[in-house]
Amino acid sequence: MFRRIDELHALIDVVPDAMVVIDRTGAIRSFNKGAERIFGYSEEQLLGENVSVLMPSPDREAHDGYIARYLETGEKRIIGRGRVTTARRRNGDTFPIELGLGEVEIAGVLHFTGFIRDLSQMRESEKLMHSLQADLAHVSRISSMGSLANSIAHELNQPLTGIANYAGAAMDLLDDPSPEDLENLRHAVSECRNEALRAGDIIRRLRTFISRGDVELEIDSLRRIVNAATAIALVDGDGRDVDFSSQFASDCEWVLVVPVQIQQVLVNLIRNALEAMQDTDSKRIRVYSMCEGDGMVRVSVSDSGPGLDPRVAERLFHPFVSTKSSGMGLGLSICHTIVNAHGGKIWAGPSELGGTEFSFTLKRADLRDADG
Repeated sequence: MFRRIDELHALIDVVPDAMVVIDRTGAIRSFNKGAERIFGYSEEQLLGENVSVLMPSPDREAHDGYIARYLETGEKRIIGRGRVTTARRRNGDTFPIELGLGEVEIAGVLHFTGFIRDLSQMRESEKLMHSLQADLAHVSRISSMGSLANSIAHELNQPLTGIANYAGAAMDLLDDPSPEDLENLRHAVSECRNEALRAGDIIRRLRTFISRGDVELEIDSLRRIVNAATAIALVDGDGRDVDFSSQFASDCEWVLVVPVQIQQVLVNLIRNALEAMQDTDSKRIRVYSMCEGDGMVRVSVSDSGPGLDPRVAERLFHPFVSTKSSGMGLGLSICHTIVNAHGGKIWAGPSELGGTEFSFTLKRADLRDADG
């Protein structure tokens, strides 16, 4: 036990990672050199301030409630556990962090310590991201289709060429029909049918490759999934100069999902939004949820980019249709596959921020089921 806050401060100032000590009210009591470095504040600026100043919305508004619930119930939802989430620098940038929380008594009074690593500046973050994405093996397997595009095109091209050739021969026979050509015509049409069935079989094999069958859904917090996906999407530092915010409908926060797959959908949509805004002066991304009818939850990712080309929008979720000049056009198709497997739907439209808004629906879970 530490007798004074300065005793603890002398220890934590030599720690290379960021460490923040707060009291029961959320007020910052110690802010080490590592924290000063990654957040851009000096300790003098933050002493006595609520720690929520270091958080993006909506965690900023909800933080005091987290502490109050813990002090009232003793339920350790995140104390003693590490997690990946997001934080906010002094300049307003949102960035990914690895956060660990602990308890410490100082002069007989309970305090909380936060151990923070800035994932956007760590080479070791790649290893952490690999561990977070270990369960995304199937989604990665789907993504590898991009490198197989040429062989897929070659395989489909053979039956399609056969169909074209036999159809052309049949057309020639019909130009000057005679009884003796009837058998040849029947043969050409029959071969057209066989080649079409062959092309269909190739497509079915591709669908088998993509599909993992019935998904096993579990109850999880949409807030947690979005926070983790945001951290992964921003891990390369692409969130600089971006005003990022999230807002969740409290009445439908719990969803029935395969969490890592929905994380992959969100990572894809957030990164698409970041790339769309590369040449935009005012960069804003908003992720929000709202309750829908029929037991569904709608999740939306809005950006302030240039918006969608109407010619692309009509076929946006088809394979090999891309909004990017260098894209393979598989990312949104994969999102479509995942959302459909969850019993939802996905679509795109104009955003109130001036760019594009992608939305998808998920099955809503009963909070009582999550607690029990």
